Amino acid sequence: MRRKPIELAAVATAAVPGLTPTAVSSAPDDPADFDSALLLDSEGKRWRVRSPRHAEASARLETEFLVLRAFAPGIRAELPFLMPTVAGSVRLGSLSTFVYSHLGGSTRSVEELTAGPDALAREIGVALAAIHDLPRALVSNADLPSYTPNEFRQRRLNELDQAATTGKIPPALLLRWEHALEDVSLWRFNPCVVHGDLHEDNLLVEGQRVTAVTGWTDLRIGDPADDFAWLVASNEQDFVDAVLASYTSGRRDTPDNHLLRRAALSAEFALAQYLVKGIAAGDSSMIAEAEEMLDTLAHDIAEHGGQPISVEPLPPAAAAGTTAAGAAGTAAHGAAAPDAVPGIRAADDDMPAGVPPVTVLPVPAQPVPAGPAVIVTPIPVAPVPVSQPAPHPAPAAGQRLGADNDGTGTKSDPESGAGSSRLGSAGGPDDTSTAALSIVEAKKD
Repeated sequence: MRRKPIELAAVATAAVPGLTPTAVSSAPDDPADFDSALLLDSEGKRWRVRSPRHAEASARLETEFLVLRAFAPGIRAELPFLMPTVAGSVRLGSLSTFVYSHLGGSTRSVEELTAGPDALAREIGVALAAIHDLPRALVSNADLPSYTPNEFRQRRLNELDQAATTGKIPPALLLRWEHALEDVSLWRFNPCVVHGDLHEDNLLVEGQRVTAVTGWTDLRIGDPADDFAWLVASNEQDFVDAVLASYTSGRRDTPDNHLLRRAALSAEFALAQYLVKGIAAGDSSMIAEAEEMLDTLAHDIAEHGGQPISVEPLPPAAAAGTTAAGAAGTAAHGAAAPDAVPGIRAADDDMPAGVPPVTVLPVPAQPVPAGPAVIVTPIPVAPVPVSQPAPHPAPAAGQRLGADNDGTGTKSDPESGAGSSRLGSAGGPDDTSTAALSIVEAKKD
């Protein structure tokens, strides 16, 4: 059942003792997973409420809570951006609703970011470097996932096998991805702390500055290339070059030579993951959209060669088969090729190469219903009844928490805010960014 913004305002009063909302508005979010609202309280402070629509979405929010608790004040103070803070939570039935304090800035589209000044690209590079230089103990102490290069490669191979069983992936792409995953020279990198879900919707920007980074559910030790996949899919060479240069100069460790190749592979493979997710959800429109994007990608690679993702090229016979299969698959689905595709710059063994324009279509976000961006509703005098939080069982000894495991946490500490219920979980939330809110005085009787 979908909750209205005014209901979420009432829920927030149970999650954060002393909170007195005076105005509420709807807030853009993933409508399949969350109900969300922005609040203004009697002291002029702003808050964001996110309420999950199903158990998996609730687990994602609970995992983010555990991740945010791992960031001690000293660590946060050293970051060049702000992070979300959970002010409180309340359990309604089996689902947990969270209230976050306001973060300055707003999200921008990829087009807006790439068209921005060079200073903004440098800020993104600095933010990426700061994340990847976080102490690894932060992840291990929080019992979050950690992968060696070979473990990560094997995990991706398992995902490829799962995607192949759908029968909906063009054979040319399966061959291309399998070849890259079996090219062991591509997977020689130093694991580091990785955000795991970094993209434009999880960056809050104000002017030429990155003010905050959100969406911390998938924090792990793994491949830094994953945080570059959205950049590779931007189709803006100068933008990627500027971000990469700033990132390289800001890192304590020199990035490996093949980081951008793996980022390109991650960007392409995201379409297969989107398809698998749609099939698991039984969403026919999502499945059809994923199939169309995969066919378009296969055609672009067959027609124009695609980006270099493997260090070792495909064998001539396999490459020829890939071209034929990609062209045949495209013809069968009626996909059209782009009018022009710029040239490709390959990587060498001395320095990271610039990313060539990408033929990958980004995975679409869930659509936001048309209408005014923010509709503010005064809070009525009569409160909306809200059930009190139910107790949550304590975690079993040694139970692992994180993106790949279910589990439970503990009561919130002072850093996470008062009013938090017992939590637990696994998954990865969307961003917790806020938007501008027009203040409307509450009507008085």
